[in-house]
Amino acid sequence: MIPTETNTNREAKQWIGVVLLFHCLLFSTIPLRAQALPPFVEDAPELAIAADDGFRVEKVAVEGGAEIITIFARQDYLNVSSEGPVGETPLVSVLRDTLGDEIAENDRLRYVWLHSYAKASLSQKVAAFVPFFYRKTPNKLKVGSDPPPPVIDIQSPNSALWDKMIWLVFKRIVLGEFGPGINAPAMQYRQNAVNHRRSAVASALTVLSLYKEIEGEKMLSEREVKDIQARLTLTDKTFGWHMQSENLERVHDKDLSDKRDERGHNWELLRQYAEAQGLYFDPLEMPDGSPRHAMLWTAASDVAANKGRKFDGRFLNIKNPWTDPVVSEWKGYTQVRWFDADNRPTEPDAPGATAKTMIPLALYGLDHPKIPVILVDFRDNGNPRKRELTRRILNDVASNVLSLSRFGGLPFFLGRFIYDFTTKRRGIDINQKSRLRSYAQLKLLLSLDASLDDDFRADVARRVESATINPLENGPGTEANLSRMQYENLMAYASRPDGLPKQIQDDRREEMTRVKHGVKGRIFFGMAHALSFGLYTHREKASPDITAQLDVRRQLDFHERYVREVAFASARPEIDSDVPTLKRSLRFVTENGSPADAKTTRALAKIFAVTTDEDIQSLCLTALYRINNSSAKRELLAFYSNTNIDPRWREMCAHYLKLALKEGQHISKRDAEKIAGIAAN
Repeated sequence: MIPTETNTNREAKQWIGVVLLFHCLLFSTIPLRAQALPPFVEDAPELAIAADDGFRVEKVAVEGGAEIITIFARQDYLNVSSEGPVGETPLVSVLRDTLGDEIAENDRLRYVWLHSYAKASLSQKVAAFVPFFYRKTPNKLKVGSDPPPPVIDIQSPNSALWDKMIWLVFKRIVLGEFGPGINAPAMQYRQNAVNHRRSAVASALTVLSLYKEIEGEKMLSEREVKDIQARLTLTDKTFGWHMQSENLERVHDKDLSDKRDERGHNWELLRQYAEAQGLYFDPLEMPDGSPRHAMLWTAASDVAANKGRKFDGRFLNIKNPWTDPVVSEWKGYTQVRWFDADNRPTEPDAPGATAKTMIPLALYGLDHPKIPVILVDFRDNGNPRKRELTRRILNDVASNVLSLSRFGGLPFFLGRFIYDFTTKRRGIDINQKSRLRSYAQLKLLLSLDASLDDDFRADVARRVESATINPLENGPGTEANLSRMQYENLMAYASRPDGLPKQIQDDRREEMTRVKHGVKGRIFFGMAHALSFGLYTHREKASPDITAQLDVRRQLDFHERYVREVAFASARPEIDSDVPTLKRSLRFVTENGSPADAKTTRALAKIFAVTTDEDIQSLCLTALYRINNSSAKRELLAFYSNTNIDPRWREMCAHYLKLALKEGQHISKRDAEKIAGIAAN
């Protein structure tokens, strides 16, 4: 008999959780003691891209009709290990399934690999299971011969949904039978794995942002890059898997706009507060020119001059540098910079230039809601680490030890609501997701920005590693070596007939289910896949006929998407859209659009209603006739019944409705009676 939890014990746990919530709010404002840095490894490999041409893009054909596009970072530094010079590092690879032809409309993006994202070593996995172990373990040095794990499959975003459902079932049915001794390790590993993937997603997003700035031929179109970025952005959203393809560009543009607003706000907030306290604000730009991080410095000469000055550390989250003996006796990294008479940065040979020795104080990430997030405190490594740990410890204690649910009881529900509201409203620096993203971006900045001083890069890299709390993470130098090894493994996997070519064929056979079966059948196969924990996946038997149908279905998806995008964004398609491209898509739907869905039907009706181009109007009505569903015939019937529409279009609608009824197309019973009445007249 499994012992049941009494109401008294349950309420006690809830009140303990409430105490933890408010303790964390207080704790997030109290600095910790500085932690010792890990020893600097002299032979650690360093990366930097050439300032003039930092990237290269490669396309490799895969047998069976696919290609791998890889983005490389070129380097002009040497690897001082025994392997010799380093020419470049592969960053991200994307698999494009082309079906072996030159038709762009039937291409499908599939897997995205971040080459630094590797499966954990045994020691990393063991450490990731240990409850409340928030330390970095030794880096993974070898990857074996397996291909790298993909960060995402663009065409199967719902795989994340099945993964979450399987985990919830496992947690409730299996882990629910055990106590914290079993629950805590399993949930600790799960959270570490989720955070590891979040960091990989952030890195992949950053690389793709840099890819947009590459000059010359683009092997990935702008639309494809936006689709990948949008899908990566949606991986952390509850219903992100359900986002339709025609909305991906809007998702990308909104996320980009939000990030720019956040960076601009945090840039100005940090600059104003820094200058008000007599500090120096120094933005750090990524190679694409976007400022995602910023530094705060002080001049050695200012420390003694400001010794009695009041210091307001609000939003800066650092200690008073004017009274800190660590700053006055600074022995760490420094830079010499030149300033003019108005204390503005200038060149060393400028008239009246004065040299100042600059002491680094803190490095911030600008992609954080409300306020800049501190990533590196050069005087207190425990400061950012403590903020990183605050929410993680709270969640681990509440979920893993006390087994508290947000909706499990009124005291904890109210306490959690107040805690979340306060931290979000005030922008308190304990948001793990944005911090993970900023750290991932900072690692790339250290690897890709050749303008950074070598000593500064090494110092920041060590401090970033000291703040890492996930045992599954690897250091920047190790990630570079892992990237090269995993790229070689991927190329080897792609060249084996039983490797990537076979996987592509299996994916196509799975995709063929959409051609051969309706919605009910696909739901049944999806449930079978979930209930078997992924052991069963329905795949059709490939044949030339079904492959040809798949080709047409993919092209129809492409043209349906374009029609929907125009319907959403256009007020007058003949004026504010690409008319030849729109007509081309409409013609394809008229010829092959029988399986098109209700969303395309509504899009065609809207385009017909807002355009005055007769060719577009005619194509819209013909496409509505070709689409074999009741929604399309309902739209034709509505146009026929509208006396404000030109009589010739009403006559065309009547003609198409009669043909649809005669051909036995899908029409609701009520609409069929109306059409029969039209035919009788």
